[in-house]
Amino acid sequence: MTDDEPLLCAGDPPPFEVLNPGGAAPFLLICDHASRAVPKRLGTLGLDDAVLMRHIGWDIGAAEVTRHLSRRFDARAVLSGYSRLVIDCNRVPGSPQSIAEASDGVRVPGNCGIAPGEALRRRRELYDPYHRAVDAAIARFGDAGRVPAVISIHSCTPVMDGFERPWHIGVLHDRDLRIADPLMGALAARGDVCVGDNKPYSGRGQAGKSIHLHACDRGLPHVMVEIRQDLIDTHKGTEHWAGVLGAALAPILADPGLYRRLAPAEARQGTKR
Repeated sequence: MTDDEPLLCAGDPPPFEVLNPGGAAPFLLICDHASRAVPKRLGTLGLDDAVLMRHIGWDIGAAEVTRHLSRRFDARAVLSGYSRLVIDCNRVPGSPQSIAEASDGVRVPGNCGIAPGEALRRRRELYDPYHRAVDAAIARFGDAGRVPAVISIHSCTPVMDGFERPWHIGVLHDRDLRIADPLMGALAARGDVCVGDNKPYSGRGQAGKSIHLHACDRGLPHVMVEIRQDLIDTHKGTEHWAGVLGAALAPILADPGLYRRLAPAEARQGTKR
């Protein structure tokens, strides 16, 4: 394939999906790892289909949880269209994690030694359109004179590097705790949910590229959620845990005082617990 040939061809899915674009909810849902699709011209990246179905190929259950939440709240949502192994929409383009040559010990032959033009093609046709769609959804709130919140939905494997993760739901944040703090409190108050505070990953710095790019850097209220994949790998599981998360989020997102931008000084200082 030459550098000027398109990556996507007839029959390939679009690079993103927008749910409920006219939704009335004052917040946006995003799902960076919603799909395990691979463009036809890339075959299977040299992997068995069974490998692409594992957690390294996508965030298992995250798209379905996002769909449940979109319906529950009448919320707009933007979902990525391709596997994180093709290009990771939640990583900085050009970084080693953006087009990973290996993931959780699995070598990805189709990502090894690719030319700069191929990396640029993946960014141009898959990564950039997804992020433009998120930008456009946020801009529509602004056009209506509204400041939205942004909720990023992810899922994580129950075991990593031999460590069994105890958390049912991880709540990731940087300095802005306007959603994260009450959400952790509401989930913990149930008594049957093990909540991770910046677990299994930290939301500080650029760990979650999308939430920083679209919300944190703009002073928008936001949170990133990780649900353990063994809890949401069935339809029943996604419905249950979307209900748990939705019930905890509902009073937080119903507060009109939430929907304001943090001034730069507030963002640097951080919100209080």
